[in-house]
Amino acid sequence: MMTVEVFPLRFYEESPEIVAKNLLGKFLFKREDDAFLGGLIVETEAYYGFEDPASRAFGGIKNYNITMQEEPGRVFIYNVHKYWMLNIVAHGPNRIGAVLIRALQPTEGIEIMKRNRPVREITDLTTGPGKLTLALGIDKHLNGVPVTSSESQIFVANNNVKFEIGSSRRIGVKKDLNQNLRFFIKGNEFVSTKRE
Repeated sequence: MMTVEVFPLRFYEESPEIVAKNLLGKFLFKREDDAFLGGLIVETEAYYGFEDPASRAFGGIKNYNITMQEEPGRVFIYNVHKYWMLNIVAHGPNRIGAVLIRALQPTEGIEIMKRNRPVREITDLTTGPGKLTLALGIDKHLNGVPVTSSESQIFVANNNVKFEIGSSRRIGVKKDLNQNLRFFIKGNEFVSTKRE
């Protein structure tokens, strides 16, 4: 694989909203033996701390969500309806937050991902947060892994691509903050839903 530029810790030491927007168009890769699985991040959602009714941190810090208040730039994984959700911790000093990776455009290791999650159409492979963790073979044992080194099991790499950002309310939450915190690349066929 080519040499990649990964983002330092300071990239993730911003509000979840800023990081959620900045992650769009970047590459997310997972090591799988001698291969890499992953692709272009095309959809994200920002989650805050105690004040955010849709956040895993709402109601206080517990064992399962403590990663959200720890060092930014680490993977935070939790389970919803039997599916693992892949997040990257993002927040300023003494804050809490994370960014949910909602969808990828597959570019690397597609055949392995198809074995992990058999589908007919590639546009159905990683177009949702549960779908992409199945395709990438991600589960809770990766919780806390840093994404700030290309030697890590999961990492985010830079990419120079131009696109327009769309936004909406977050998907599938019962209570939400009064602002758009879901972000996506407009017109990309791998975005999980057409809702805007």
